[in-house]
Amino acid sequence: MEEQIKRAVRNLNISYVFFWVLPAFLLGAGEFELFPVGGLVDNAPAIYYFETVGILLTALCVPLSLKLFSLVLKKKIDHMTITLALKRYVQWNIVRLGVLEVAIVVNLLCYYLTLSSTGNLCMLIGLTASLFCLPSEKRLRNELHIAKEEKL
Repeated sequence: MEEQIKRAVRNLNISYVFFWVLPAFLLGAGEFELFPVGGLVDNAPAIYYFETVGILLTALCVPLSLKLFSLVLKKKIDHMTITLALKRYVQWNIVRLGVLEVAIVVNLLCYYLTLSSTGNLCMLIGLTASLFCLPSEKRLRNELHIAKEEKL
């Protein structure tokens, strides 16, 4: 059981690192102009649509990723066996990070295409929300109601 918990925490940590690697890579690519930066600066309607989509996506994805996970945890995962609950916990945590990642990547691309700070701000909101998804063994045990086994 302890080995399964450690494996689950390791998988959560790996997914969280990958979650941060993609925006960092895109930031680097944008700063080194590996994709077209400012391609839509002169197109006011495109800027409006990109900003609107970015804001709405952030407003949808941040609460969805934070609240949906807690609802699934209470309604479904709490009623499973420990082994299955650990697997589902990891899967839903990855889904939650994926939902946030979509909003972050769209807003990052919006920022570089339009050079408007709205995309940058929404990206930072998504990255800040990901701090509430920070994985740890203590958190996993607390959310799955698993007591720590004491060694004799």
